Amino acid sequence: MLSRGNLLILLLALLAAVAGGWLQHRSRLAQVPDGVHVANVGDLRPDLALLDLHGKEHRLSEFRGQRVLINFWASWCVPCLAEMPALDAAQRKFGDQGAIVLGIAMDDPSRVQAFLAAHPVAYPVLLGELDSPSTSLRLGDTEEVLPFSVLLDGQGRVIASHRGALDAAQLARWLSPATAP
Repeated sequence: MLSRGNLLILLLALLAAVAGGWLQHRSRLAQVPDGVHVANVGDLRPDLALLDLHGKEHRLSEFRGQRVLINFWASWCVPCLAEMPALDAAQRKFGDQGAIVLGIAMDDPSRVQAFLAAHPVAYPVLLGELDSPSTSLRLGDTEEVLPFSVLLDGQGRVIASHRGALDAAQLARWLSPATAP
C-alpha cells in the first residue's frame, strides 16, 4: 500500500497531468477573433466570397437550392488526397440529384492548380482564406484540422459537419436526396 505522502504526490501528479492535457487541447483550438461568428449546426452559413482558380469570385449563396457538401482540403494533406476519389465519385453519382460537392482548398493557389492539373475532379474548387479568421474556422472547423467537411441544406443551413475523411457510405447518406445525416 502507498503511504499517505506518496498517495498525495500521486494525486497531485495526476491532477497536473489532467490540467496539462486540458491546456494543450485548449492551445490547439483556433482563437476566434472578437466579432467573428463560427457557424454551428442549425446556423445559416456565412455568405463568404471566395475565388476560383481563375480568379473569379463566387459566393456560397450561389449554391442556394442545392444540398452542398463543402470539403476543406490541402495538397499537402494525405487524408484529404485519399478521400478525393470518393468525393469525385459522389459528385458524379449525386450531382444530377440536386447535390454538389464543393472543394475549398486551404492552400497556396499554385499548388492547388498543379495538383488539380494532375488529378482533376468533377466538382468545383474554390480557394479558402488562410488568414485569421480562416474560411474553415468560419464554417465550424474550430480546431482548423483537415480534411473538414460541412453539409448545407438547400436553404444554406449547416446540417452536419465532420472532422477527418469521409467514406463512401457517409457521402451517400449526406448527398442522397432521400436521406438526411
